[in-house]
Amino acid sequence: MASPRNKTITVVLAVLGGTLGLHRFYLKGLGDWVGWLRPVPTALGWWGIERVLAYGQDDKLSWVLIPLLGLSMAMACLAGIVYALMDREKWNREFNPDHPTDAASGGTSWITIGALIAALMVGTVSFMG
Repeated sequence: MASPRNKTITVVLAVLGGTLGLHRFYLKGLGDWVGWLRPVPTALGWWGIERVLAYGQDDKLSWVLIPLLGLSMAMACLAGIVYALMDREKWNREFNPDHPTDAASGGTSWITIGALIAALMVGTVSFMG
């Protein structure tokens, strides 16, 4: 029997390291190809920020690259929001099929709620920016 995937850990990973795909690696393992694609727009966005610092705001390439970072952050926060709002039965059916549907690993704690609030704040700011 595989170890159960904890909802709180997943939400925290999505908020803190979702731009690097950490939540996907936690849920689906290192073989998740979508998780390996997540750092690409993040790195390009950081490169755009570096270009602005080096060449100033007139650098047209940085205007294309920087929104990739914001989009990556917004996508990671959206994943955290979706996971945090998932009920226990659905979470365990989807990510813990070997465990009972009322297993504690799919439960919501205060840490989950705090991470949800952080995802809402960071995701809104990054999407609007």
